[in-house]
Amino acid sequence: MGNLSRARRVTAALGFIGLLFAVLGIIMIVMVPSIIKQQVLKNVRIDPNSLSFNMWKEIPVPFYLSVYFFNIVNPEEIIQGQKPQVQERGPYVYREFRHKSNITFNNNDTVSFLEYRSYQFQPDKSRGQESDYIVMPNILVLSASMMMENRPGFLKLMMTFVFSTLGQRAFMNRTVGEIMWGYDDPLIHLINQYFPNLLPFKGKFGLFAELNNSDSGLFTVFTGVKDFSRIHLVDKWNGVSKVNFWHSDQCNMINGTSGQMWAPFMTPESSLEFYSPEACRSMKLVYKEQGVFGGIPTFRFVAPNTLFANGSVYPPNEGFCPCRESGIQNVSTCRQTGNIQPVVLPLMWFEESGAMEGETLETFYTQLVLMPKVLNYAQYVLLALGCVLLLIPIIYQIRSQGSKDAISQPSLAAQPAQLPSPYTPLLQDSLSGQPTSPKV
Repeated sequence: MGNLSRARRVTAALGFIGLLFAVLGIIMIVMVPSIIKQQVLKNVRIDPNSLSFNMWKEIPVPFYLSVYFFNIVNPEEIIQGQKPQVQERGPYVYREFRHKSNITFNNNDTVSFLEYRSYQFQPDKSRGQESDYIVMPNILVLSASMMMENRPGFLKLMMTFVFSTLGQRAFMNRTVGEIMWGYDDPLIHLINQYFPNLLPFKGKFGLFAELNNSDSGLFTVFTGVKDFSRIHLVDKWNGVSKVNFWHSDQCNMINGTSGQMWAPFMTPESSLEFYSPEACRSMKLVYKEQGVFGGIPTFRFVAPNTLFANGSVYPPNEGFCPCRESGIQNVSTCRQTGNIQPVVLPLMWFEESGAMEGETLETFYTQLVLMPKVLNYAQYVLLALGCVLLLIPIIYQIRSQGSKDAISQPSLAAQPAQLPSPYTPLLQDSLSGQPTSPKV
């Protein structure tokens, strides 16, 4: 009886544990997705108390600027009328550092900030050094020549004399560092002295001189603390909710984010909109395909063919005119090019890229992939284990009932064998030898 009572207690305990596991598994199946979503929404808000605030303040993802130059190999022949021959040089890679400062939280669920950028050359990722020389068109000379195209002949002769005196030619041979970040030129000082509003710069001239150690303007974006549906969306840039560079309301709209973060839980139907201070306009990227990076599922978004299409090809872009060929956008209405005449001249091309790596990538993988996957498996394991444990007392009860039936069944069958039957044959008394019949 002691063993039987102990077995009953054990099976009852297992059944109770199984019930708990099953209930917990069901609760997790119902509640875990919602809990995960709420935690994500809580921690991606722009809030000093959120887990992602420091990541938003100073993006840990390394960004790289890769620059390729078109080096002219036959400058003298070009002057004589031959076709130019170019050689692509590069990439010359720079690490881009970004950090936010002047962070101010406003009363309307927004935050204002300035984001500064600086660039550092990466020799190990580059094919060449900043000291490499590149032959390319002399932008200043060509710009001045374009300006004198319709001027009187004596002004053209004077300009030619000035070029000759200053040693200026149609092509220049400068280092990568000078072309990128600026160089002193006597022609710049001369032009600024006699034509003070002609050039948009006063010191060194460089293709990326204005980007290094500079900010991209004052952004004011929604924090998502009070209204998550507007998280990261730009409210104002440099104090305005729309720009006035272009010729239509649609083109002047400031849409999307500041170009670094977007709301979570995107789908292939989503698009990435952002405002680019460099292009002075909003842009939209569209979904292309799914992928995997470092074990993390990703969506890839690309620029549509209509992004820089000519206004005659894509009418909504007419507001960005005067238009050039598709693929080229004239930003002279918003970038202080002075009175320099526009000319289409391919000098270089560049790309910006960034990818998570190291500890940041591991953290994202653990929180976004590994933990949800573990919780997903755990909820079904708990449910299955709970069901198995619940079966143990049921099976034990069935087997116990069967055992009772097996024990009581022989005694019920033996009792009739002791009763006389009217068909029982006469028995021989073993003592008297006389036939007797059973007594009823």
